[in-house]
Amino acid sequence: MRATDVGDTIMGRLVMQYGAAAAVKAIRTRTLPPEFIAAETTQRDRPPDLTARLNAWYARLAAANPIADLEAGARSGARLITPGSPEWPTQLDQLGPSRPLALWVHGAADLRYSCLKSVAIVGARAATSYGMHIAAEFGVGLSESGWTVVSGGAFGVDAAAHRGALAADAPTVVVLACGVDVCYPSSHDTLFNAVRNQGVVISECPPGVHPTRARFLIRNRLIAALSRGTVVVEAAIRSGALNTATHALTLNRHLGAVPGPITSDMSAGCHRLLRERKAVCITSPEEMIDLVGVIGDDLATQNRAPVVPRDKLNEPTKRVLDAIPARGGAGPASIAVAAGIGLDATLSALGGLAAAGYIERTTKGWRIRKQVTSYPKAPESAALEPPPTPHPDPTEPPPFPDPEHD
Repeated sequence: MRATDVGDTIMGRLVMQYGAAAAVKAIRTRTLPPEFIAAETTQRDRPPDLTARLNAWYARLAAANPIADLEAGARSGARLITPGSPEWPTQLDQLGPSRPLALWVHGAADLRYSCLKSVAIVGARAATSYGMHIAAEFGVGLSESGWTVVSGGAFGVDAAAHRGALAADAPTVVVLACGVDVCYPSSHDTLFNAVRNQGVVISECPPGVHPTRARFLIRNRLIAALSRGTVVVEAAIRSGALNTATHALTLNRHLGAVPGPITSDMSAGCHRLLRERKAVCITSPEEMIDLVGVIGDDLATQNRAPVVPRDKLNEPTKRVLDAIPARGGAGPASIAVAAGIGLDATLSALGGLAAAGYIERTTKGWRIRKQVTSYPKAPESAALEPPPTPHPDPTEPPPFPDPEHD
């Protein structure tokens, strides 16, 4: 892992074709397999400089100390897993050459089991109060439904989503762009400790490695690959959250976006995803589960309008009710003409509507019954009464000197 930086696809192809041991041997001897060189130089649009790349690998491998890395990881409580390990999430294999060579895992939860049903929640670091609220709500809602929240542990949306999952006493996965023994942001030390107790903190960087801008962007592919789907809560037009969304689309994973105010720059990226039909509009945790869940098992309940008494009327009665004026009045014949039904059916409907309290009969005919708004009357005991006049005790001295008795 020290021989190359994260996300090196050339190293990834070398390891996939020949194995890790053969790749290390090739680096130490500074000799790449001829067929690998031919494939890299002839099948690529921009052939890489393999000699320079091999020399860089050699220099980094010579300075590496794997035993020290393992000891540092053990001191911090982390463990190293590789492809084929029982805890390795097999969905990472879909990354192909960009699959991580190994992962450092620090936490009480099992990474593979936690990611079987997982959703990535990503968004802006400079999130608004709206974005923070939605992220926390999604973190709680998904966790209570048995789904693990995966995010990057950054400020804003990431932290709110992790805290929501922790509040639901559920595991959550933090994917770092630095070593698992490096706390970044430094103010999230308490948050990461809580995550380690309930979930896991993972990284493909060895212990002691600090984050860089490139590592943040490369890290995002892991967030997208570990989960069944990604929901973008808030994102500007140019943001790391949209980078994660791109990785999710490349992996053919489900992508959702939460709409926000059209005046908010922090929702402009979400609106672009929705407008370009790259993402599905998500407004609740249930809708996200419906998107990524099993067909027939994880369906979201449909929001229905409230049922009012008028909905229970049959169609002819509704037409009669619509034909009755709110002011003045109308006779049965004119109501029947306006409703477009027969006089007998109109008379029957008028009787039922009057009995139900919808209409009333006046000297001018039938009209809609006015709804009288009544206000509760205050009890008589609540009437204001003057406070009782205190009677001074003649045995007590006056509070102030009496000039007449000086």
